[in-house]
Amino acid sequence: MRSSGPGPLAGVRILDLTTVVMGPLATRALGDLGADVLRVEAPGGDFMRHFEPKRSDGMSAFSMAVNRNKRSIALDLKSDAGREALLDLIETCDAFVTNLRPRALASLRLTDDDLRARRPDLVYCSATGFSSEGPHADKAAYDDVIQAASGLASMFSWVGGEPAYVPSILADKVASLHITYAVLAALYRRQVTGEGDFVEVPMAESMAAFNLVEHQQGHAFEPPLGEFSYLRLRTEHRRPRRSADGWVCLLPYSDQNWRDFFTLSGLEEYADDPRFATVNARIDHVGPLYALLDEVVGTKTTAEWMALCDEHSIPAAPVVELERLGDDPHFAAVGLIEDAEHPTEGPYRLVRSPLLFRSGLPGVHTPAARLGQHTAEVLSDLGYSQQQIEALDGGG
Repeated sequence: MRSSGPGPLAGVRILDLTTVVMGPLATRALGDLGADVLRVEAPGGDFMRHFEPKRSDGMSAFSMAVNRNKRSIALDLKSDAGREALLDLIETCDAFVTNLRPRALASLRLTDDDLRARRPDLVYCSATGFSSEGPHADKAAYDDVIQAASGLASMFSWVGGEPAYVPSILADKVASLHITYAVLAALYRRQVTGEGDFVEVPMAESMAAFNLVEHQQGHAFEPPLGEFSYLRLRTEHRRPRRSADGWVCLLPYSDQNWRDFFTLSGLEEYADDPRFATVNARIDHVGPLYALLDEVVGTKTTAEWMALCDEHSIPAAPVVELERLGDDPHFAAVGLIEDAEHPTEGPYRLVRSPLLFRSGLPGVHTPAARLGQHTAEVLSDLGYSQQQIEALDGGG
């Protein structure tokens, strides 16, 4: 593995009371940046720990992916002793991140007010399915639900299909990024003002705002100044194309890109075609424009297209199969996927943080922990005796 620095969040402690993917992925990012992340789980562990594949119980591929750079604590928060242990931990933490539903947090007496009574300058981040200000405030939400509710699934009908889900837990991952930057912003504000904050990150609103960035278009104005959505993305012709020996993305973008592409591909007669001369004209005629690509892409190999496009600064890329990313020359060169050794799970493949800092690369200082692995270590630092730790359900 690559060497790493202490990380820009060194000295910050996060209490992670999250489940599934959205929350744990966000706190993993904070851990990658150097924060001391204490993940608290029930004695049985988050159910994602038990998914297949896994070499041993509680250490699934999902768990290995989202639990690095965290210490694991197992507590029964429904017991008075377990809840009190968490409150003792809160006194040592800068931020608390949870995606438990508000009703569950109220039942456990772990609301913002409850925790702020113990740590007044706490940054409390609540990640929810839907905003607390709307009628779906306590509705259960998972990735597919949010893809449907946020308009994402409907987009497939624009290109001649039926509503469908993106084959990625995209809503979970987009929401996790919102959690990460929201916590960072609140921590910065606390550094400046000395005050804590309450931050809510609703999945549905986060994903809806994400989807509307390019698609609100003419409807950004009142009255509307044009059609809804970015028309370039609504044609069935927007897709990878088959080259002579594979699949390729060719994306001439600027006026000069298109003039060069027409010349290189033997379509010189279109170089001065007014339908394709400007970006707005190309959007208005995106169907016939992309149809021209179909006429020529299959005449050259992927390597030939890459050489021509690179020579003329035309955006392009081969279509890389997801499971082959580790073999791609670029990703191999930057070490995105590394061979690593886990203390209990043995050899595995680690997808490192993509961020680069002059002060040092974010790295793995704590491999994904087994459930409750650090309970005794962390609680003993708070002054708990061995007898007190053993009396806690899930004490490790």
